[in-house]
Amino acid sequence: MSSAPAPPPAEAQAAAADAKPAGGKKKWIIIAAALVVLGGGGAGAAFYFKSAPPEAAHAETPASERGLISFEPFIVNLADPGGMRYLKATVQLIVASAERAKEVEETPVMLMQARSTILDVLSQQTAEHLVSPEGKTAVRTAIRERVAASVHELEVLDVLFSDFVVQF
Repeated sequence: MSSAPAPPPAEAQAAAADAKPAGGKKKWIIIAAALVVLGGGGAGAAFYFKSAPPEAAHAETPASERGLISFEPFIVNLADPGGMRYLKATVQLIVASAERAKEVEETPVMLMQARSTILDVLSQQTAEHLVSPEGKTAVRTAIRERVAASVHELEVLDVLFSDFVVQF
């Protein structure tokens, strides 16, 4: 006697019917999530690469239109143990316009705020740090950022050293 297999119960058929669409829904949800993640990453990358670095934004300003703020030489004790080392540096700040440079130089409070900030940055350095190219670059960046923050609305484009002597 051969008997045909019994048909599956109604519950099993219903579960099998529901399983196919659920798998399809999961696939679409995963695809949609992947598209959102990729789209967000693409938008983030576009925003990151679209915003120009500060140096590139100022490259458009011709050098002839920029201003220069000069300071008397700085002589500071360095933060080395024992306090026996010092730095002598002459610093100039390049700003966006000659008019702005003239305004700062003719306003004693603004000029002294900038000088004091530069003095603070220089006196926090060690001799070993200052003699390396990376150290000088870090000091230039720190001066540019801190002076721009301390002197109201002063946009410092670059920091130049015309003298830079570290005594060992």
